[in-house]
Amino acid sequence: MKTPTFRIVPLATEVAETARRVAASGAQDHTIIIADSAEGYPCRHCLRFAKPGERVILFPYASIPAGHPYSETGPIFVHEQPCQRYSMTDEFPPDLRRGRVMRAYNSNYDMIDAEVVNGSEPEAVIEKLLEKPETAFVDTRSVTRGCYTFRIQRL
Repeated sequence: MKTPTFRIVPLATEVAETARRVAASGAQDHTIIIADSAEGYPCRHCLRFAKPGERVILFPYASIPAGHPYSETGPIFVHEQPCQRYSMTDEFPPDLRRGRVMRAYNSNYDMIDAEVVNGSEPEAVIEKLLEKPETAFVDTRSVTRGCYTFRIQRL
């Protein structure tokens, strides 16, 4: 078995907990939605799709800090109820293997490369992007909507 060269970094528990508190306070930019499909609502904390009928919070999140050209705020989901943070950080999340684009960034948060995971193994795309010494991290996003999914860091 090949030794992993990267780790998956799901959304921090503190961010998910804050989203739950803000949603409970009635903030308009934190909307509670009931999942109505099996693959439409990926939780960025547990890195699995919400099951139909589960409640999720839709809220704005910036994976790249403000003040950088590639900074953007976009919508993401977390389960309304606390969920276990994804812990298999040396394995690509099974629910999210399809429909992703990988964006490589340097230490200045500049995007230096990107590749769609299209029928290929996401691990191969990650390895290719991490071969570049200037790659500081890779963000995984939805290929259709562009929403941030999780970060990948080299070991």
